[in-house]
Amino acid sequence: MASRDLRAERPLVGERGVRAGADTVDAAAVPPPGPGKRRPRRAIWLRRTVGFVFGLGMVGVVVGGIAGYGMWRTATADLPEHAWLADYQPPQMSRIFAADSRLMAEMALERRVFVPIAAIPRRVQQAFVSAEDQNYWTHGGVDPIAVARAAFTNLEQLGSGRRSIGASTITQQVAKNMLVGNDRTVMRKVREAILAQRLESAMSKDRILEIYLNEIFLGAQAYGVAAAAQNYFNKGLDELTLGETAFLAVLPKAPNNYNPARYPERAKERRDWVLDRMAEDRAVTREEADAAKAEPIIARGRARPDMVAVGQYFTEEVRRELNARFGQEQTNMGGLVVRTSMDPPLQAATEKALRDHLLNYDRRRGGWRGPVAKVSAAPAEWMPALEGVQRVPGMLPEWRLAVVLEVNNREARLGWAERPAARAPAQPREGRLVLEDVSGWARPVRDGRMGPAPRRMGDVVAPGDVVMVETIPAAPAGGRNAARAERLALRQIPQVEGAVVALDPSTGRVLAMAGGFNFEKSWFNRATQAMRQPGSSFKPFVYVTALEQGIPPNQQLLDAPFEMMTPQGIWRPGNYSGNSNGWVTMRTAIEKSLNQVTVRLAQEVGIGKVADTARRFGVIQNMPRVLSMSLGAGETTVMRMAAGYAAFVNGGKKVDPSLIDSVQDRFGHVVWRNDARRCEGCNADLSAGPPRLADQRPQVVDPIAAYQMVSLLQGVTARGTGVEAAKGLNRPVAGKTGTTNDYFDNWFVGFTPDIVVAVWVGFDDPHSLGEGETGGGNAAPIFREVVAAALKDSPPVPFRAPPGVALVRVSTSNGQSILEPFRPGTESAARPPMGGFEASGAGGGGGGTTASAVDSGLGGLY
Repeated sequence: MASRDLRAERPLVGERGVRAGADTVDAAAVPPPGPGKRRPRRAIWLRRTVGFVFGLGMVGVVVGGIAGYGMWRTATADLPEHAWLADYQPPQMSRIFAADSRLMAEMALERRVFVPIAAIPRRVQQAFVSAEDQNYWTHGGVDPIAVARAAFTNLEQLGSGRRSIGASTITQQVAKNMLVGNDRTVMRKVREAILAQRLESAMSKDRILEIYLNEIFLGAQAYGVAAAAQNYFNKGLDELTLGETAFLAVLPKAPNNYNPARYPERAKERRDWVLDRMAEDRAVTREEADAAKAEPIIARGRARPDMVAVGQYFTEEVRRELNARFGQEQTNMGGLVVRTSMDPPLQAATEKALRDHLLNYDRRRGGWRGPVAKVSAAPAEWMPALEGVQRVPGMLPEWRLAVVLEVNNREARLGWAERPAARAPAQPREGRLVLEDVSGWARPVRDGRMGPAPRRMGDVVAPGDVVMVETIPAAPAGGRNAARAERLALRQIPQVEGAVVALDPSTGRVLAMAGGFNFEKSWFNRATQAMRQPGSSFKPFVYVTALEQGIPPNQQLLDAPFEMMTPQGIWRPGNYSGNSNGWVTMRTAIEKSLNQVTVRLAQEVGIGKVADTARRFGVIQNMPRVLSMSLGAGETTVMRMAAGYAAFVNGGKKVDPSLIDSVQDRFGHVVWRNDARRCEGCNADLSAGPPRLADQRPQVVDPIAAYQMVSLLQGVTARGTGVEAAKGLNRPVAGKTGTTNDYFDNWFVGFTPDIVVAVWVGFDDPHSLGEGETGGGNAAPIFREVVAAALKDSPPVPFRAPPGVALVRVSTSNGQSILEPFRPGTESAARPPMGGFEASGAGGGGGGTTASAVDSGLGGLY
């Protein structure tokens, strides 16, 4: 072997040489590679590039994974709890029903009627699935196919200006609406998708769809499919046609954009698209879909022919009570079913009686206060000008606004616009106002004073005046008069107000209540919210206090001038007539409503005891202990007066007025009931006999004194100041008039054995109703009409005397013979004098007849 060259300038053969056979070759002897030898270097570069890209990709995957994990942690860190949705009940409107089960009102922040999924027709379910989420029954909360399709479509439309489409499933929409909110961010979509998957694992598809169909907003104040079916078509879900069903499924996308009243073509186009989707999903046949496409979309609105059109004051009072008892949220969104005591026919009659008499008073005392507005009477201008005049709050439904077009001495020609249909163009109508119809009352009012009666039509109206009118029905006439314009009556909203309460004296259930002339004019309920002086209608609580102390109804009392020194000076109450009558019986004193006798009686029995009586009856809780209170100078409400008088007729039991009979929750469970009577024997065996309802109401006055008071109040309507209240009723009636100082307030509170009615008439801003305007003239006729409507189909029923009362035949001051009720032991004529009183022999001879020995069918005491 040749020796190795170890010089420094020569390389080591073993390290840089190329082996050829057994010999080593010097590296310097290897020729450099030619042009065709460069491929190995390119391969090396390619391998390095691929490796770099792969490494970079791996880094990206790791970084992306870390970022994705961080986003997931951020999205799930504060996700709301979703398990409660399994028991979720959407907010529902509460409903108020009258005593005859007719719907009075619906209360809701969101108009919704919850319907279980089993009660929602399958086609309704499928319509929404086809329109909103075709793969609903198969995906797990998020639909990857829909996401990919939406992404591809949005990329195609990039830059076109079109709105991007979404891919939210029904489950995601539930998650968005119920849990994550509606902000438009990527994080919200991530949270929505995560929650949707969790909802799918926690609940069944049916339950998720049930929440969706009851929760979703569908326009027209409707939440949920049931409310939408009522609002758009006035139908239940099971009454919808296929075309109507498909239309409802259009609405989740954009309810306002597909409103059939505003955009009928757009609504039909989208409805037909839903029908095609249903046919694709085989939810309906192609033939059914084509037939449904031919249906026009006719929105009938939410007309409810069964809904009570009266009782707005009653309904509002019920709403206030529900808010106080259950809270506003539960009242408006708890799905309560509220059953009230309101009798719709009686309520309508009550409102009409009050309204008619207030209008009569206004025509008698109010004068003509002028037009509503002034517009141009030119032929081409008056119709658009009139349509710009707003309807006056408080106008009755049968009234309309009309403009005066032409005036002559005897009549005026008026025009108004009338629409034959809701969306039809307005058509001009004309009528005439005749002088003889207005000359008797339309005295022009200037600066609060009425002028002389009008002598020509120009004294009342002028061209361009906008006034309220009502058509006067007229028999058809032949000849020249047949073509004349219809006759009109001039109307105006009265300034005087009033209130009426009618209730059942046995239970306190309020059967009807009117709180003013018109609820639209004023929501203020004068039956429950207005504190007014009751005047002489308070006197029965003074007299019943005396009867409780054993003073008999034939006791003679002094009617003479009375004076008392007060911090304000000498107080001298006088009678309405201005006269004094000397010695009179208690019966005569209340029948004539003698003030001087009443004050002396209150002084004798003690004003403190009178105040206690007013508290026990619930009329005035903290009555000042001054004698003027005995004449009704305190303040109370119409409702309290009705409840107080009810205790007279029911035998002395306290009455708490009630408007609500029962309240049920959304599941039908009774959560409150007005009847608090205890059922004795309800759990006993049948052999023990029928159960008995124990009346636990407190006794505010003994039954004999209550019955004596009934007898005295019957005299008021038979011979006294309240005769107008009983005219034509042909049944036992009792009650008391009330008129306060300077005729500020007019009252009549009365009753039969079946009903108590309290009436008040006055001004909201207290001032005089006018000289001679009394409770007997203004309030008593309203009472009579309400009672006539309430009892028109019932036979007369007598007031029932309680056990132990002694009935003695006596003669009244006008010589009429009656049966006077006495407390046992007080019926003797020889009654000793008592203070300022003097015994009377008017009671007739000795012994009396007990009530048990008198035929109860006498029809009252007279």
